[in-house]
Amino acid sequence: MENGQDVSAAEGVKAPPRAGSGLGRPTGIFGGLSGKLLLLTIVFVMFAEVLIFVPSVANMRLRWLQGRLNTAAAAAIVIDGLQPVELPRALQRETLMATGTRAIVLRKDGTSRLLAAAEMPSSVDDQYDLSDVSMLTSIRDAMDTILFGGDRIIRVFGPFGDSGMGVEVVLKDTSLRDALLLYSRNVFLMSLLLSFVTATLIFFAINRIMIRPIRRLTDSMQAYSDDPEDPRRVLVPDGGRDELSVAGRHLASMQAQLQKTLKQQKNLAALGLAVSKINHDMRNILASAQLMSDRLVDVDDPMVKRFAPKLLRTIDRAVGYTTEVLSYGQASESAPRRRRLRLRDLTEEVRDILAIDPESGIEFIEQVSRDLEVDADSEQLFRIIHNLCRNALQALVAFRESDPDSTLRITVSGHRIGSVVSITVDDTGPGMPQKARENLFTAFRGSARSGGTGLGLAIARELVLAHGGTIALVEKPAAGTQFRIEIPDRPVSLDDYRSRTVHES
Repeated sequence: MENGQDVSAAEGVKAPPRAGSGLGRPTGIFGGLSGKLLLLTIVFVMFAEVLIFVPSVANMRLRWLQGRLNTAAAAAIVIDGLQPVELPRALQRETLMATGTRAIVLRKDGTSRLLAAAEMPSSVDDQYDLSDVSMLTSIRDAMDTILFGGDRIIRVFGPFGDSGMGVEVVLKDTSLRDALLLYSRNVFLMSLLLSFVTATLIFFAINRIMIRPIRRLTDSMQAYSDDPEDPRRVLVPDGGRDELSVAGRHLASMQAQLQKTLKQQKNLAALGLAVSKINHDMRNILASAQLMSDRLVDVDDPMVKRFAPKLLRTIDRAVGYTTEVLSYGQASESAPRRRRLRLRDLTEEVRDILAIDPESGIEFIEQVSRDLEVDADSEQLFRIIHNLCRNALQALVAFRESDPDSTLRITVSGHRIGSVVSITVDDTGPGMPQKARENLFTAFRGSARSGGTGLGLAIARELVLAHGGTIALVEKPAAGTQFRIEIPDRPVSLDDYRSRTVHES
């Protein structure tokens, strides 16, 4: 079913704010994602190198000290083989200079023997046992040497091979600190070079895979926001399968849909202006017709007296509709002025207004008892039922042309269940198409007939909701379309109930 004669217009439709020109592009090297990605990659690589650097410096220190012990141990074995001859003093100094130590002690068979010594200090600042060193202790000692070492005398001892002998040396940590600083500098420079190389490779890879597509999306959004009505501003998506390609296709679809909506709203705005002009002149014409119709009441012709009241009510409704013809495009319908009215009188009026041609073969059946009352706004409920019945009539007229032998019937029924009145409008037409079902009660999309606007059902739903009721399309086994409207009575306040009780008593 479709209401092909409803007219509505949208006023005040405005395009989205064109803010793209004021947003601009990111400025500076590190203003965009590319620069931030490059900077973060360098920082993260340097941080990873620091995590690697600390234990590597500790291991380098242990290797350096172990090398001194090994060199001193080789000299100690040679000196020990010369026993009982004592090594000359000059040769001891040369041995100490070659090993970089100030004293060499050999531990063998539970005894310690000083093999060579020169300028022995009165005390040592630190001593280190290389036989069992934990990683944390090694890291702590390495950082201590780098930060505070250089002029301290240290004592280092440890085993020599599997012979059971041990070697002990006394030396100044200046050379050790210099070696650690040189190693740290080399590691830093290598880490810096590695971070730049890694960051550059990651930069070009990510820029190719992510930044360029993202920039393409942002450029498209900015260009589209500058002129959303230009079809050339719609993004042309690529055929990739990654997330950005999928996002591009969704963006293109959204832009196309928004462009279509903007065009439709622009047309509706123009339609609203045209309807408002027509409405102004039509209201004046109907006012004149109303004045002339009032004179028919004084005519004594029985036929005139019979149809004059209906004609007057019809013109009154037409005048009322012209004053509210743009209500759908504005804020909302006026609040219903509810009162208790007989539903049968209203359905009979709808039947008379439809004026179904008896030769059309279309029946209009009312299954509403005379005493059934509904608490509603009479004009708004008339519009609801009239819209649905007129849609049904138009569907049956079109259906008769394709199937002349079919049974054509419109049935309006009503009954009360407690405080709710249920009204059903049923027809035996072809039924509602699937597209119209998917967009039911949606203006300009829920049309079941070519050339229709779909406003009839949208307005009917708005009026029913204003009454606190519901309207729904009912599935039925037979062909045709059936709508059910349920309108509850207004809650009665305690004061109204007491005043009504006193009045009745």
